[in-house]
Amino acid sequence: MKTILGTGRLLLKKIKLTGFIVIMVLLATMASGCNSTAKSAAETEQRPIIVQGPMPIEAEKFAEKLSDMEIEESGNFIFYKGTIDDYPVIVTKTSKGMENTAAATALAIEKYDPIAIINQGTSGGHDPDLHVFDIVLGKKTVNIGSIKTESAEENEGMDPSLWKPMDLMASEGSAGEDPDAEKIRYYEGDKELLAAANAVKDQYDQGKVVEGTIGSADLWNNEVDRINWFHEKYGTSVEEMEGAAAAQISDSYGVPFLGIRILSNNKTNDGQYNPDTAAANQEYVHHVLKEYISNLK
Repeated sequence: MKTILGTGRLLLKKIKLTGFIVIMVLLATMASGCNSTAKSAAETEQRPIIVQGPMPIEAEKFAEKLSDMEIEESGNFIFYKGTIDDYPVIVTKTSKGMENTAAATALAIEKYDPIAIINQGTSGGHDPDLHVFDIVLGKKTVNIGSIKTESAEENEGMDPSLWKPMDLMASEGSAGEDPDAEKIRYYEGDKELLAAANAVKDQYDQGKVVEGTIGSADLWNNEVDRINWFHEKYGTSVEEMEGAAAAQISDSYGVPFLGIRILSNNKTNDGQYNPDTAAANQEYVHHVLKEYISNLK
């Protein structure tokens, strides 16, 4: 009988010990899960900011401002990964043009899940009131290369002043079948990014900083009459070759976007090209980024 009771007590102790171990394992698992959740939340709060520049002259100066910088390459694109004020920032050299920029933007969004994208660089002026070294904040960005011509037969000539805008996002069908496809599509600059840019504009002393409309296309317009036509019809302040593509892809993913472009030349008032504008713009965008990061924190 004593042997049976002793065996029973021993068995009970083992059961209690096993139960204790199970509880401790469960508590450890729960704690690990909590830590994982906390880490996940922290990582979500630290989603990087993407700063794009088409050419080396428009990206590398900014990349030099990153702490703990590392380089990743994919296709034509270079991603300079680092931090500013202990916040993750990725500078992307997208290469020139709409196609390169669209691909670089989609790739960056898929790879890095950014909290915001700033597309910056040089541009040609459309507004005669703006001069070399002035900066335009893209309250609106528009594709000025998506155009539908008037119908004309052989030897009837061509008249670019009659060309109409073509909104490629108006419908899934043919652009010729949808009356909305002949409307101009503008991509609005993110309000918080705009607010940060306006908050530090007094720190820029090489020209003025204004809100305006950035026009983009795989075009290089040197005809003043054509420039004036875009300025009057689309309300463009400047033109470049990348911003609208980045804005369109950012919009499709729901990522906040802002274009920031400095005038490197302006044919409407004989403003001669100055390559130093690229570095000046990157310095200003650095102030914008620090302001935006301080608001995120």
